[in-house]
Amino acid sequence: MHIRGILETALYVADLDAARDFYTRVLGLDILVDGPPRQVFFRAGDDVLLVFVAEQSANVRTHVDGVGIPMHGTTGQGHMCFRIADDEVEAWRARLEQAGVVIEAEVKWPRGGRSIYFRDPAGNSLEMASPRIWGLPD
Repeated sequence: MHIRGILETALYVADLDAARDFYTRVLGLDILVDGPPRQVFFRAGDDVLLVFVAEQSANVRTHVDGVGIPMHGTTGQGHMCFRIADDEVEAWRARLEQAGVVIEAEVKWPRGGRSIYFRDPAGNSLEMASPRIWGLPD
């Protein structure tokens, strides 16, 4: 028995419309579930990005087939990294800059690979990186 990876990760926002626009228009993610006013879920490769309105997620219990999902949420800015091929860093930087997104940092990592850091409209720190930063194959 072993953990096989991370299936989903969550970010929290105040403005769901701004998040929906950013993640679809700027990053090109497809929507899996659009559940205003509380949430929108996106396909990110083989993974899922959950975006919740922080205040509602922390205070409203969701029920699925009669089972209450534990309330969760956080305040403040979170972080997540999108997995990209190392040779796509330049193209992603250009796409983000063309959309008016400020690149906060670019890092060349000791194990290889590069990262670029930027923010979503809620201030969450996002990263695009090659898995080579962790010594994993592209």
